[in-house]
Amino acid sequence: MTKYHKPSDSELRQKLTSEQYKVTQHEGTEPAFRNAYWDNKEAGIYVDVVTGEPLFSSLDKYDSGTGWPSFTRPLEPDNIVTKTDRKLWMTRTEARSKHGGSHLGHVFDDGPAPTGQRYCMNSAALRFISVDRLEEEGYGEYLALFEKSAEVQK
Repeated sequence: MTKYHKPSDSELRQKLTSEQYKVTQHEGTEPAFRNAYWDNKEAGIYVDVVTGEPLFSSLDKYDSGTGWPSFTRPLEPDNIVTKTDRKLWMTRTEARSKHGGSHLGHVFDDGPAPTGQRYCMNSAALRFISVDRLEEEGYGEYLALFEKSAEVQK
């Protein structure tokens, strides 16, 4: 099992863009429809930009119309921690990565089947790894998900 750890603050400031740092470390939100993955339709997985821990799969991604990447469920539920967020004069459920503590976005109960949930994430908190790079980048265990999906579509 891969160990994921959060780099020091100085390492994060060097590794991340200012937007990635603001989003992941200070609960920022990137602009809707002006972010890297809101309309990405390529097959692959999304990992925490800080630690690399696997978070979501393109198989669970859908167009929520919000302008942010949205998913019906996490790829690895144990890598997502939720907590109550009472900012902006409302109560929401914040999603964070377990090992990096990165702010990812929020979870809402207005998503489609099968879960009814919408994991509305910031692209700046994610790094996308396409199916053809999974093995090379150490995520080969997820290849079977996409092979199964291809069989179902035949």
